[in-house]
Amino acid sequence: MTNSELERAVKEFGRRCSHISRIYSIGESVRGFPLWVIEISDKPGQEEPEPAFKFIGNVHGDEPVGRELLLLLANWICDNYKRDPLVDLIVDKVHLHILPSMNPDGFSFRRRGNANKVDLNRDFPDQFFPWNNNEDARQPETKAIMSWLREMRFTASASLHGGALVANYPWDASLDKRKNYYACPDDGTFRFLASIYSKSHYNMSLSKEFEGGITNGAAWYPVYGGMQDWNYIYGGCFELTLEISDNKWPNAKELPTIWEYNKMSMLNLVASLVKTGVHGRVFSSDSGRPLPGLITIKGINYTVKTSGTLADYHRLLVPGERYEVMATVPGYKSKATRIWLEKEEATNVDFILDPEVSSDGTLLRSICDCGRKSRLLSIGYFWGTHFEVYLVLIVVLAFLCFLLTRRIKSNLLKQRLPPKRSVLTV
Repeated sequence: MTNSELERAVKEFGRRCSHISRIYSIGESVRGFPLWVIEISDKPGQEEPEPAFKFIGNVHGDEPVGRELLLLLANWICDNYKRDPLVDLIVDKVHLHILPSMNPDGFSFRRRGNANKVDLNRDFPDQFFPWNNNEDARQPETKAIMSWLREMRFTASASLHGGALVANYPWDASLDKRKNYYACPDDGTFRFLASIYSKSHYNMSLSKEFEGGITNGAAWYPVYGGMQDWNYIYGGCFELTLEISDNKWPNAKELPTIWEYNKMSMLNLVASLVKTGVHGRVFSSDSGRPLPGLITIKGINYTVKTSGTLADYHRLLVPGERYEVMATVPGYKSKATRIWLEKEEATNVDFILDPEVSSDGTLLRSICDCGRKSRLLSIGYFWGTHFEVYLVLIVVLAFLCFLLTRRIKSNLLKQRLPPKRSVLTV
């Protein structure tokens, strides 16, 4: 497809499958072509306590297979919703975002870089070398991706490339610039995710060059300023780089075969977000409201943030192992619990945190503290002349607050938890 044909195909998909999708743009290329995204969900555009996954195609202009496969994926999901259990799981439990072409200008020139001849997969902030840490100096396509991740929280992601057949995972480089295996804190989880794609593929796992059809990026060849590592470090997103075709620009008649080889890999990778891992929400015990905070796993030097509004989290981990999960929120007492993560089943852990109390008995921080200063000023003004009346009112209000707190805790304990296997940490 040309860029114009791709745009028409995206908009046509939006009309045909409007019941489970929405179309939006995250920005424009150097030459002004919109970077169109398809969101697929049973509630597109709505915030839910569910994980989000993104596919990005055509990062390099001369690798167009990804953009074709992503349109085929979107249409296949639309055609098979309410017919295929795996598709139903994805649509009902995940927010899937598809950017078919990150580099439409490079595609039109049939070259690797964008219109400014910049390799977009070398244009992101790098953990080892700060040569491109000035965001204003980056390419518009790069800035669009970075802004996208600031506005939306993705659990995992994959970019589609061509020229090899392998699932690549972090780290993509090392400080000494040598071609050696360089593991990130979640090396086991990334190997697990990469293996899901490789083993679901027609022949990727049979590779003679890459054992099991997967590779650590730094062990293959170092990449600096890459999108994959930036997603993990700065975006809180577990991203893979998928090389899906040995031939970068194959004949169009080969696309149906390439699609069949990759279809189950793409579907299983997205579905893995809800088939495994630990998921849940964080609440306040004094109000029952969601608490935005941090989730950590003992022994893994990586922090996952909850969402800001619903305080939900989705932590991908290697199944079949034991973990200690901890929730931390400033002004609240941290809590931890140990879990056994089943091989074929996700685990739910909701946390209910108690506010920290100072030595004089006042709450250090609480959602109930909204407007507290103004209320105290008002009380101080009337205190002198209406002491007895206000004393009675305070006692009554304290009793009502006690009853309300007990009721909130009771309701939280009785609520039904979304994923299959559940733990409540109170």
